[in-house]
Amino acid sequence: MEGDRVAGRPVLSSLPVLLLLPLLMSRAAALHPDELFPHGESWGDQLLQEGDDESSAVVKLANPLHFYEARFSNLYVGTNGIISTQDFPRETQYVDYDFPTDFPAMAPFLADIDTSHGRGRVLYREDTSPAVLGLAARYVRAGFPRSARFTPTHAFLATWEQVGAYEEVKRGALPSGELNTFQAVLASDGSDSYALFLYPANGLQFLGTRPKESYNVQLQLPARVGFCRGEADDLKSEGPYFSLTSTEQSVKNLYQLSNLGIPGVWAFHIGSTSPLDNVRPAAVGDLSAAHSSVPLGRSFSHATALESDYNEDNLDYYDVNEEEAEYLPGEPEEALNGHSSIDVSFQSKVDTKPLEESSTLDPHTKEGTSLGEVEGPDLKGQVEPWDERGTRSPAPPEVDRDSLAPSWETPPPYPENGSIQPYPDGGPVPSEMDVPPAHPEEEIVLRSYPASGHTTPLSRGTYEVGLEDNIGSNTEVFTYNAANKETCEHNHRQCSRHAFCTDYATGFCCHCQSKFYGNGKHCLPEGAPHRVNGKVSGHLHVGHTPVHFTDVDLHAYIVGNDGRAYTAISHIPQPAAQALLPLTPIGGLFGWLFALEKPGSENGFSLAGAAFTHDMEVTFYPGEETVRITQTAEGLDPENYLSIKTNIQGQVPYVPANFTAHISPYKELYHYSDSAVTSTSSRDYSLTFGAINQTWSYRIHQNITYQVCRHAPRRPSFPTTQQLNVDRVFALYNDEERVLRFAVTNQIGPVKEDSDPTPVNPCYDGSHMCDTTARCHPGTGVDYTCECASGYQGDGRNCVDENECATGFHRCGPNSVCINLPGSYRCECRSGYEFADDRHTCILITPPANPCEDGSHTCAPAGQARCVHHGGSTFSCACLPGYAGDGHQCTDVDECSENRCHPAATCYNTPGSFSCRCQPGYYGDGFQCIPDSTSSQTPCEQQQRHAQAQYAYPGARFHIPQCDEQGNFLPLQCHGSTGFCWCVDPDGHEVPGTQTPPGSTPPHCGPSPEPTQRPPTICERWRENLLEHYGGTPRDDQYVPQCDDLGHFIPLQCHGKSDFCWCVDKDGREVQGTRSQPGTTPACIPTVAPPMVRPTPRPDVTPPSVGTFLLYTQGQQIGYLPLNGTRLQKDAAKTLLSLHGSIIVGIDYDCRERMVYWTDVAGRTISRASLELGAEPETIVNSGLISPEGLAIDHIRRTMYWTDSVLDKIESALLDGSERKVLFYTDLVNPRAIAVDPIRGNLYWTDWNREAPKIETSSLDGENRRILINTDIGLPNGLTFDPFSKLLCWADAGTKKLECTLPDGTGRRVIHNNLKYPFSIVSYADHFYHTDWRRDGVVSVNKHSGQFTDEYLPEQRSHLYGITAVYPYCPTGRK
Repeated sequence: MEGDRVAGRPVLSSLPVLLLLPLLMSRAAALHPDELFPHGESWGDQLLQEGDDESSAVVKLANPLHFYEARFSNLYVGTNGIISTQDFPRETQYVDYDFPTDFPAMAPFLADIDTSHGRGRVLYREDTSPAVLGLAARYVRAGFPRSARFTPTHAFLATWEQVGAYEEVKRGALPSGELNTFQAVLASDGSDSYALFLYPANGLQFLGTRPKESYNVQLQLPARVGFCRGEADDLKSEGPYFSLTSTEQSVKNLYQLSNLGIPGVWAFHIGSTSPLDNVRPAAVGDLSAAHSSVPLGRSFSHATALESDYNEDNLDYYDVNEEEAEYLPGEPEEALNGHSSIDVSFQSKVDTKPLEESSTLDPHTKEGTSLGEVEGPDLKGQVEPWDERGTRSPAPPEVDRDSLAPSWETPPPYPENGSIQPYPDGGPVPSEMDVPPAHPEEEIVLRSYPASGHTTPLSRGTYEVGLEDNIGSNTEVFTYNAANKETCEHNHRQCSRHAFCTDYATGFCCHCQSKFYGNGKHCLPEGAPHRVNGKVSGHLHVGHTPVHFTDVDLHAYIVGNDGRAYTAISHIPQPAAQALLPLTPIGGLFGWLFALEKPGSENGFSLAGAAFTHDMEVTFYPGEETVRITQTAEGLDPENYLSIKTNIQGQVPYVPANFTAHISPYKELYHYSDSAVTSTSSRDYSLTFGAINQTWSYRIHQNITYQVCRHAPRRPSFPTTQQLNVDRVFALYNDEERVLRFAVTNQIGPVKEDSDPTPVNPCYDGSHMCDTTARCHPGTGVDYTCECASGYQGDGRNCVDENECATGFHRCGPNSVCINLPGSYRCECRSGYEFADDRHTCILITPPANPCEDGSHTCAPAGQARCVHHGGSTFSCACLPGYAGDGHQCTDVDECSENRCHPAATCYNTPGSFSCRCQPGYYGDGFQCIPDSTSSQTPCEQQQRHAQAQYAYPGARFHIPQCDEQGNFLPLQCHGSTGFCWCVDPDGHEVPGTQTPPGSTPPHCGPSPEPTQRPPTICERWRENLLEHYGGTPRDDQYVPQCDDLGHFIPLQCHGKSDFCWCVDKDGREVQGTRSQPGTTPACIPTVAPPMVRPTPRPDVTPPSVGTFLLYTQGQQIGYLPLNGTRLQKDAAKTLLSLHGSIIVGIDYDCRERMVYWTDVAGRTISRASLELGAEPETIVNSGLISPEGLAIDHIRRTMYWTDSVLDKIESALLDGSERKVLFYTDLVNPRAIAVDPIRGNLYWTDWNREAPKIETSSLDGENRRILINTDIGLPNGLTFDPFSKLLCWADAGTKKLECTLPDGTGRRVIHNNLKYPFSIVSYADHFYHTDWRRDGVVSVNKHSGQFTDEYLPEQRSHLYGITAVYPYCPTGRK
């Protein structure tokens, strides 16, 4: 019967298809641990230091290794199952993130591994022994038949032996017994490099690790296996990478499958002197894998096969050649963009189809493969008769397992599986190999053939291949297409920045990290207070009176530790506000959303996140008035405030004025389905006024809908019904403030009867007394313990930071500085030193030979040109300001011919410079001359005028006194040329002992400012009177009013240290019905400036210390970064100003009045604030703007200039916003950065028009506009003018260069040519500082060497925009 079937079929001719099932479906004995490459200290292995995140010292290879297109001589081995050509960053930057990494990586098992406390070891070495090289050669030749002559000259081995996963330390818990063993071998012959990954039987006992930040979420990140080249030169795209695993099942199958015929052994071609677009996996007969970042041609995916779950139950046996399946590598567009992937799984079976002829193309050579090409050492191929009719075909190469086994080990205990037998049933083999045309639409035909000898022999049996997900059927073939599956690779940005993205079989889901909770797309910190902002609109009939209101403010404040929720709605008109008192469900939504969770339960935010709709219908009795309330959550704003809109429509009963509403504690049942929550309940409330007490009721139907991620496995343990317990309910309306307030205290948990006496552990209801930096560990009943977190010390109830630097418990070596951090520390090398390979020891930096210093350069004399060293023997020459030429020949520039001076001034040209002097009858600096009509001047003004006149003479170094607006001497005087600073008395005489040298912090001059005193409040006066009455010290039972920092009454007042407490209003009067008994505390509602009404932090200035510092903008805040000389004092950085709802872009500083100015593209405004304590922001331009970006301040003319990239304008105004005028509105497309040279009266700006980018200049009044730079320029985002060097410099995000030029466009030179993605730039001393969108930080670059010197990455990672430098005095610059 079988013969008839076969006879009627076409000739079978696809070698890779023949090998597919022996390759991927074999049931051979897995690799025995003894069959790993030899390892151990007796073999010369080095041992990696045990720990959680360790890196080896650099391994300097005797022969370079090719990886992708580059050659590397250094390798590093990391604890976390990874090898790299460079030292590793902190594990938090790559271990818990998806592949690829942003540095070169070879990852046999990338996961969070921890070898602390003797849990395994990591060994590594370079090896040239014949035994190791011979075995590596046989493996490579078996997997790459075209490489039959590959003979490695050296190998590098790394072995992770019995290593464990990182686990959170829990008291009394033993570490897991799951340990992994795996090995990586890199072999090279000088021109080609191959990698072997080996996974022995039972060697992978854990398949992934939990992210350190997600230990409260049952989330495990599968290990990543693959290779990546690291960041590409084009920072907008990733470099090439190859990924082998994406799910736990694919990791599990690493030791069950193979790509060269021996389960547990995987081979890859990773580098070559010939072009190699990406890593090529082995496949006996050149089957290649997909799931790489660069298309590999028509290929079958190893990642696909690894996704399958192989066991005896899901393999179906049937007669030979009954079906074919067709695999699509994905849509062509997806393959072309450099990130193609296939996700195919084997399962039960599909319908059988007729066989067709098929072939494969070698994805590297694009040539067909024939039998004659499939040769190599230790490979056996033979031609056997297929049946009695004599139909013949070449058999696939047979990999001899015995020939690959290492000779130094004992034989594996699986003699019956000693080699691969492609056709165990002795059946006939196909005849000859043809290469038919490729299939259209990237389709590869996959047929089924007899299974390998590693499987249980079956009479004429094969495995049936099944497909899941998208399967299309027709009369010829089955096709599979996974291109429409959404994965983390392309969608991880949909997750919260506090979440991890995980791929599942049908798509991806987001999960919040540890210490955060939510639905993954929205995550909030656990235990922290939460705030809600929103608007409320309504169309109501109160009784029969219609009332309408639109977009009144709603603010809510939730105490996350104990479930209290306060809601305030302002300016609802009467009588609606009074009538809404009973409707506590308006604020009750936030109670359910952020309720304190009992064990096994989840509050609303954990399920719905910050995007949901809450529909509520309330029917009042006995009048049957009905009102409908819809609350729509619209996400989290940049400060993590929940945004919500509320709409109220219908009829409510009239509530007379002065009546108060009282609602008793209640319980509600919430019923949960996939994406909806419903609840129906009834509630009684009473209205009271004096002796009047009326009881009413209403019935409430609630429906909450939201989106869930349906790709993750459903949690069977999650209850379908939960009970919300609301213990305390308050509703108040203050007619004077026109504020309606609700307060509720909520806990959510399982449904329980009222008689249930089981106490709740304080860890679950928030009543514990642990410190904020400690963890609460529940015990039996209500017992619990507190334990300080790592890096802190104490008893758990009071924890303080442990200063590792002071106690000596740190690893900083000699010539380094230990810097203590909250809960940790870091090491920094002293100046002139750098970290050694261990990242702890600091070694002296050996300066390279410098032609600029040894005089071997060819630049013009030092007085005319500057030599710039670029490393090694390379240098460049640049003429100094005032000279023109190529740097080798420089000639003096006659600035006087350029009319630089004022018309009423005389110009004096000097070598390399010039000076201007006002003519008789005028005074000024020569650039600005004003008629001398002043008859009387103060001593400061007279000395200033005299010094300015003398300053015009060449070589003069007079100090020009600085005077205030009234002409008096400023207390702080600084020399514009030397940099010395000192204090003076009112007569201008120097105060002895106050002079400071250049570069140091200027002295503090003048008396300390008197603190601003406000008059005492009622609360403070009452408190003072009672304390006097008590004799200064009250007894424990005597009442003393409690006032806050602003002098207002704290809402909760208590008798001394007793438990007798009550609530008060803003005047300190007791709120009736709130007095409590011992053991309970009333929930008091703030009545004056509640915390949710005002954003936090307050939008006022936190004054910086004296000295030079940087100010940068980041979203809605302005950051402060001080400088110590030119070094970034990162540990002293802080937020200077926070402006809720803003997007601050441009920033500059007025040195005369110590004011900072900024543009806001969200508010479409320009604002300013003084740097004095408590200064409030002031908006100075609030109309006629759409996207104000760049901003520049002229401190001499008291003028500001800005760009608008939407209006395509450049405008100016005085610093108070007056006398505004448009300078330019034509020939602008995308104006961005702008800079001013107040000394010379020039304005500069950039236009990043992608078609024709340029840098332009004009005078400050808009005259003489001209293009300065328009060649070799891309996206000139940042622009700065250095008043000291007289250079105009810009940072280009297109060319990645930092360049400078003279003000006339000559002398252009490159300072740095490998920036990441700069946005704004500023110059100070011998450094540039720029904000970078790729790094999300501030980066410093040395002006002379062009080298990166430091960077500051704010704790909150988001884009930084503008940056400016703030001096303690106004810079004068060179004229």
